[in-house]
Amino acid sequence: MILVCGEALIDLVPAVTDGDVAYVPRTGGSPYNVAMGLGRLGVPVGFFGRVSEDAFGRLLRERLLADGVDCSLLRVGPEPTALALVHLAPGEEPHFVFYGEGAADCTLGPGDLPTPAALGALDGILGGPGAIHFGSISLVREPGASAYERLIQRESGRRVVSLDPNVRPGLIHDRASYRARLEGWIGLADIVKVSRADLAWLYPGRAPRDAAEDWLARGPALVVMTSGQAGAVGISASGASEVPGIPTAVRDTVGAGDAFTAGLLGFLYLAGLLDRHGLRALSNEDLLGCLALANRAASITCTRTGAQPPTRDEILAAEPR
Repeated sequence: MILVCGEALIDLVPAVTDGDVAYVPRTGGSPYNVAMGLGRLGVPVGFFGRVSEDAFGRLLRERLLADGVDCSLLRVGPEPTALALVHLAPGEEPHFVFYGEGAADCTLGPGDLPTPAALGALDGILGGPGAIHFGSISLVREPGASAYERLIQRESGRRVVSLDPNVRPGLIHDRASYRARLEGWIGLADIVKVSRADLAWLYPGRAPRDAAEDWLARGPALVVMTSGQAGAVGISASGASEVPGIPTAVRDTVGAGDAFTAGLLGFLYLAGLLDRHGLRALSNEDLLGCLALANRAASITCTRTGAQPPTRDEILAAEPR
């Protein structure tokens, strides 16, 4: 079982209607997208976070349930749903402007955390302990960030911890403080996925690949760095493996990195490698297969509007013959 933790919000994605630009609401939030992607891969997955009772919150819950995501640990509150206004420009990464002061997703507190007994019960339903995934703005906005940090610290060593910082510079007021806190989480993680752009922002003037290798030395069994259309590289104790990008007719890249993360975790789970022993013994062949599947998941998502990760059948159909 993979438990994904973090924000669930609504992306307002631009579309042209009658010649004018309109904004279409799409379910989103990086961890939310990862949970949805894992559900579509047929992987046993649950989601933990806090959503609103409003119409957008109901939409978020319904989408997760439709994709087979267990929502028994989901918290619900009267606060509004956070919104992310998405700005798209040809050839550029999406730019997000967040509106969510006091929104449901960031008001999660320590008292909302699932107890070890509650996680154990969910493990029994969904097939035993596997991994717990964290990431993105849920690790920035308080008080939720401190609550999730407490959960990372508690679960590290009990199950595989996966982390994707998915950095949003507009929400980070002190780069050095955030970087120091993030490096502490990396030391507790088993899998870290990060984009080249994230590393370039975190460590200006330093080669992103060098920064990724430094993260591996802090304790994770696997660090994966994505570079958009240039592909991805995975670094583990057995060395580095790299896959090229896939030529894609891009509609937009919203949620592509999250689809990659879902593909990464999904492949490891389906291959029986999502445990500490499997990750430490990861072969070059397994790592290449993992990166290739994750790349295909991201590529398919780029052909769609908004964060719409593919199903397992869609990924298999896109596999080179």
